[in-house]
Amino acid sequence: MLTAEIMNQRGAGRLPGHLGIRITRLEPECVEAEFTVSEHLIATNGYLHAGGIVTLADTTCGYGCAANLPAGATGFTTVELKSNHLGTAREGTVVSVARPAHRGRSTQVWDAVVTHRETGRTLALFRCTQIILYAK
Repeated sequence: MLTAEIMNQRGAGRLPGHLGIRITRLEPECVEAEFTVSEHLIATNGYLHAGGIVTLADTTCGYGCAANLPAGATGFTTVELKSNHLGTAREGTVVSVARPAHRGRSTQVWDAVVTHRETGRTLALFRCTQIILYAK
């Protein structure tokens, strides 16, 4: 069984760890993660880089898919993602909460809402589709 601690360990030294993403909840119906806005996440315009928000949301959705793989599956990969950005941040903590919209044998669809903890403002709405992989 995957846990938040296991996924935080797996992310260390990889992109989630590099961005400072911390998984705070990992359950079949909900995955939560966060990062603290820091200088290396700021774009040249002085605001949080959209790619950081997308990576946070994609990580929560991907970890949710990993925790919900059907019997016999060997893994998954993201085949489509969409992100609507509604706001940004210069400081504070950014939180993503992902929930499944569809968990099938061949695909999963996950939605995430990304917010700024200190203001409660929604920063992005995110959806991704993962294809489920099986051994040949």
